[in-house]
Amino acid sequence: MDTYLHHDHIESHLKSSDMLRDIVIGMSDGLTVPFALAAGLSGAVSSSAIIVIAGIAEICAGSIAMGLGGYLAGKTEQDHYSSEQKKEYDEVENLRNKELDETKEFFASIGLSPALQEQATAEIAQDKHRWVDFMMKYELGLEKPDPRRATKSALNIGLSYIAGGIIPLSPYFFISNAPEALLISVVATLICLFVFGYFKSKITGVNAWMGALQVTMIGAMAAAAAFGVAKLIGG
Repeated sequence: MDTYLHHDHIESHLKSSDMLRDIVIGMSDGLTVPFALAAGLSGAVSSSAIIVIAGIAEICAGSIAMGLGGYLAGKTEQDHYSSEQKKEYDEVENLRNKELDETKEFFASIGLSPALQEQATAEIAQDKHRWVDFMMKYELGLEKPDPRRATKSALNIGLSYIAGGIIPLSPYFFISNAPEALLISVVATLICLFVFGYFKSKITGVNAWMGALQVTMIGAMAAAAAFGVAKLIGG
């Protein structure tokens, strides 16, 4: 959170973080999916050992799948940026007048006078690389991605999924009777979902209490649905 002071006026701005986004994605699914799986199995079997084995397998598979999704998303972002950057270099070299007009149009859109538009455009067009970076950011709205972003995203999401998934599964490690372990799992997971939802909403600037309740209800409904289906099929 950055705070800027202008005379008597204080402005607070939230700096969005790629790492924070990854953790939110990983934790939200990590808390919900293994929770629903454990609840569903608890409605069909009485042995915690079976649920522990299935839960660990799901957490491993889920973390890999989610991490791979994060990696591919980061790689796609890099590839898209590189592709657009290549086009922009081509336009700067082969369609110079068109790019000059587009640059002047941008300066006009932010209120510069015609004289300043010409001066600013001539100044920035002196350096081809700086000009391309400028057009990428202000014409296309693309920020240069971190070259390690894909790998970081995969690790952040995967590890967050594991951290979230261990919470609903942990009671089954210590309590052999699945229905009893489920009660503790429900309490622990719903508390964690509420706390997670609260801080996630607080960070993103929405109503924290409503956000916490929403995340908690989604997790509770997923677990209840899985438990109900398992009971119904199990007869």
